[in-house]
Amino acid sequence: MNKEDCYKTSINWYPGHMAKTKKQIIEDLKLVDIIIELLDARIPISSQNPNIGEITKNKKKIVVLNKSDLAEENQNKLWVEYFKDKKIPAVTVDSNSGKGIENCIREIEKIMEKQLEEIAQKGRSGRRIRAMILGIPNVGKSSFINRISKRTSAKVGNKPGITKQKQWIRINEKIELLDTPGVLWPKFENEQVALNLCFTGTIKEEILDRVEIAYQLTKFLIESYRKKLSDRYKIEENKIEQILKQEQPENVNIYEIMKEIGKKRGCIMSGGNVDDEKMARTILDDFKNGKLGKITIEKVK
Repeated sequence: MNKEDCYKTSINWYPGHMAKTKKQIIEDLKLVDIIIELLDARIPISSQNPNIGEITKNKKKIVVLNKSDLAEENQNKLWVEYFKDKKIPAVTVDSNSGKGIENCIREIEKIMEKQLEEIAQKGRSGRRIRAMILGIPNVGKSSFINRISKRTSAKVGNKPGITKQKQWIRINEKIELLDTPGVLWPKFENEQVALNLCFTGTIKEEILDRVEIAYQLTKFLIESYRKKLSDRYKIEENKIEQILKQEQPENVNIYEIMKEIGKKRGCIMSGGNVDDEKMARTILDDFKNGKLGKITIEKVK
């Protein structure tokens, strides 16, 4: 499978329920005061649904960079500043450990402070802040909700689109939250965005070619995080360099490095050949689960 096929396939994945979800979100906007836009700290731009900016432009907003524990700390700080420069408050959060959650709550209350004072002056003191959480599939929305509401009842799963039903959730005495299903957009104009969403598992792997996705991720890691790749798979950096210098096409060299990874991780079929599917799954899972270390794919320019 060649590189172009990956992107041709990606435009056909858009499930019908997502169009319905977008319509419902637009309808529900009139019920809320503030939008919590959950992004993946490793790919803040690619995980930002371009449609959401347009339909929520008249609402107060906070950006939450989730999975910040999987991204480089210095890049997390730069991304917070990036959004602040665009007049959008931003915080970093690790929903699994709870780090940053209290800061997120404080920031929401701070953003809404003036509006609540105005409401109280009109004799409606005690009214809760109504927030809507928006995010693409697999950005960690359910985990974030469970952590911020201190409960464990929201459905959590690894497959994109597991959150199905609309529900209001009480966060504290001041805030209640409207959950929404994750929604993507129908067509990716940028090829790299499609790949980044493949890397993080937003697009279901069975729709695209797993080996091709793992190839593109390995290529990126060789270019930007070679030491982390070397450390994880116990392949000396000079060996990687030697393979890359071979007089053969670049894709053949990179595939050879992938096969070395497959051998190190025991992805072997009967007969001693590397199992490409198992090798690809190993590389992608290691990235998604943070086993390669802190990696930011999209850096602030």
